[in-house]
Amino acid sequence: MTDVNDPAGAATGGVRALLRLEGLALFAGMVGLYALWGGSWWVFAVLFLVPDISFAAYLAGARVGAIVYNAMHADIMPIALAFYGFAFAAPLTLSVALIWLAHIGIDRALGYGLKYPGGFGLTHLGRIGRAKQAADI
Repeated sequence: MTDVNDPAGAATGGVRALLRLEGLALFAGMVGLYALWGGSWWVFAVLFLVPDISFAAYLAGARVGAIVYNAMHADIMPIALAFYGFAFAAPLTLSVALIWLAHIGIDRALGYGLKYPGGFGLTHLGRIGRAKQAADI
């Protein structure tokens, strides 16, 4: 049985590099679409880091933190929001979705993946921060 706290299944090598490049492409694509859409750059600046408020859930423990962080950093909700924004001509909704997806993209490009419940530093893209430093020792 696999331990859900063990990031042994984290991507490595070329797969990790490809996932990070996909993140960069997502970021660039969403920023480009946002520019074409004519969205307000003030709104972009204000909302860009909002998904990171999910870090606060780690105050309730690593398991809760991972669940909340992953919910805010998975593509599913912002893609659904973008669909709604397009389908119902809701400009603010579409702007929020594009900004949210851009945030997820840059996080992935920088190596911040979805979290395992064992701690913030254990991600699907490998260990980060203190977890990486501890593993390197």
